[in-house]
Amino acid sequence: MTSSDYSVSLSPHALAAENSGFDPMIGRKLVAGVESGLLPHLHVVLAERSGETILESYSKGPDESWGQPLGEVTFDAGTLHDLRSVTKSVVSLLYGIALERGMVPTLDTPILSVFDDYKDLSSDPARMKLTVEHALTMSLGLEWDESRPYTDPENSEIAMELAPDRYRFILERTIVEEPGTKWTYSGGATALIGGILERGTGKSLPEFASEVLFGPLGIETYEWTAGKDGTHSPASGLRLTAPDLLKIGRLVLNNGLWDGKRIVPEAWIRASQMPHIQTPEMLSYGYFWFLGKAPVKALGGPTDWAAGFGNGGQRLWICPKADVTAVIYSGNYNNWNAWIPPTRIWIEIILANLEKA
Repeated sequence: MTSSDYSVSLSPHALAAENSGFDPMIGRKLVAGVESGLLPHLHVVLAERSGETILESYSKGPDESWGQPLGEVTFDAGTLHDLRSVTKSVVSLLYGIALERGMVPTLDTPILSVFDDYKDLSSDPARMKLTVEHALTMSLGLEWDESRPYTDPENSEIAMELAPDRYRFILERTIVEEPGTKWTYSGGATALIGGILERGTGKSLPEFASEVLFGPLGIETYEWTAGKDGTHSPASGLRLTAPDLLKIGRLVLNNGLWDGKRIVPEAWIRASQMPHIQTPEMLSYGYFWFLGKAPVKALGGPTDWAAGFGNGGQRLWICPKADVTAVIYSGNYNNWNAWIPPTRIWIEIILANLEKA
């Protein structure tokens, strides 16, 4: 399917965009990008500033859920969509909530002291160096390869899903780096954090999320895909509507407050979006958040952003200085260039069309 096979529906928000400091033509610029073929495979684009929607676009096109084809879907504000690895950023928020409540261990805790049923592994002093923070920053130093397609059983995340014991599969990987020294993209690291959350809270991920995050935000409809062993995937399993994911972006911009109520500790929001390690793509990484800069003329130049990235072009973008958050859903799964359209929308359409600080 080519970009010309996608139909785009643009909701009128020109006045709100202008009142929020944006070029009122921002929506038409998005449509022009789609019609030119520069922004293929888009499903949803939704952006707001200070609570005002400034850009809203829904398309029609093929989709899938965790690799299972869904056929052609007409997307709207009520359509659930795979977040893929944006799920990791949501799990980071859950860990911060659980940590404040004393339900999960502090970040300097050795992971194998939590998974203490693997006595053969915890007897290895080198493996006992692996901490919760190493998992949150994807710097465990364990052999892990997600560069292969997610249709390949040799992909480490897929191999983990196929393993008889997912946690043993992760924890017994060969140590190839000193923990904390090198970033390696790892759904296994997120699986460990998910496992620690479930052990600490006594609840499944969707149960805990519903109680402490989704419920308070008014998120009622969602899905959380589980593997064959019944374990819900903290790395890529969450499905949300675009407006509900945008609520999570707004929550982060509000430093964990929603309608005046504290949902996520402010200290966790700040710590999780601090640069803890560099990625090979020249981005920084926090606690399951990618961190970078983009030129924003209205704000005087390079400006910090944070984001959750997901396979296929899924994005939750956050720019604290601009008070802007955006959600992009796409269907360009398992393609190396899937990052290009959502990045162009964020930098060249959304941030570039902010005219007033």
